[in-house]
Amino acid sequence: MTKQNQRNKAAALTLWAALDRDPESAAALLPALEGWHGPAPIGMQGSADAIIGALFAPLRAAIPNLRRQTHIFMGGASSADESGEGDGAHWVAGTGYYTGRAAAEVFGIPATGHDLRIRWGEFLRFDEDGRITYAQTIWDFVDWFDQIGLPALPRPRGAAHVYPAPTAYDGVLTAVQLEVESIKSMTLGRALIFGGLNSFDENDLTSMGMARFFHPNIKWYGPGGIGACLSLAEFETLHQQPWLAAFPDRKVMHLESLFAEDRMVAASGPKGVVGSHGGTYLGHAATGAPIEVSGLDFWLRTDGQFTENWVFVDMIHLFQQMGVDLFARMRGAA
Repeated sequence: MTKQNQRNKAAALTLWAALDRDPESAAALLPALEGWHGPAPIGMQGSADAIIGALFAPLRAAIPNLRRQTHIFMGGASSADESGEGDGAHWVAGTGYYTGRAAAEVFGIPATGHDLRIRWGEFLRFDEDGRITYAQTIWDFVDWFDQIGLPALPRPRGAAHVYPAPTAYDGVLTAVQLEVESIKSMTLGRALIFGGLNSFDENDLTSMGMARFFHPNIKWYGPGGIGACLSLAEFETLHQQPWLAAFPDRKVMHLESLFAEDRMVAASGPKGVVGSHGGTYLGHAATGAPIEVSGLDFWLRTDGQFTENWVFVDMIHLFQQMGVDLFARMRGAA
């Protein structure tokens, strides 16, 4: 298991280096790729050439001085089902920033001369031979829109543009980690997701018992449009209350991955949360539409609680399901 994880992490770093240097060359590193789920509006792409041509090559061409910063890097065997059984999948995940200044329009986003910090999150699934077979990527387009002065959503309730590396912990786990710590982290992660988040009674926040899982001073780094919450009280007031008022029946249902390494836990899924749009959210009235939340999560455990949580929600995709085109809103703000 350890050798396999280390091999997979090395392969992920090799892929990212190729994507950063010369995106087209990275296709040769993906001979077994079955699909790559990009952020909306890119969506699912069925080949290496397709995802590179739709996502990575345009970014590299538009931002000549593009650089990748990696804040978290980890891997492990997944146990994403509520039953607790391992699902046999091996993953590597990471998050951080792309930095640079756009010299040309890309994805319909104008070049404004601003220095950019584009938040990225990526999960790579490996087969037994160490080949990448599937991936999910989310880039925080809504935060990008805000950085260039073209907001598509109201000012976030939480703090804007707060996405630091882990506090007092090196989240780039290139070396072998202690299995005993990974087990502790996975146990807490599974308890949070399946015993906490899915326990909401659609009425009282305390029904989830979040104080068992989140430290009182939890740092919860939400996506553009939501913002960062810098305590459990802020998390409940600024994020959970409006989120659950809008999507009261939401459930964590179809995670594609859930794994841990040392004190870090990671989870992903384009349909990881399902529910319905039952209340106003960020100024958009209830539609009653069914929704699927495409998201990525990273948590840092300190002793018996999580002290930091990096959260990606594909807000473009979420609002599409509510009949709102956030890219069109951004262009309308220009």
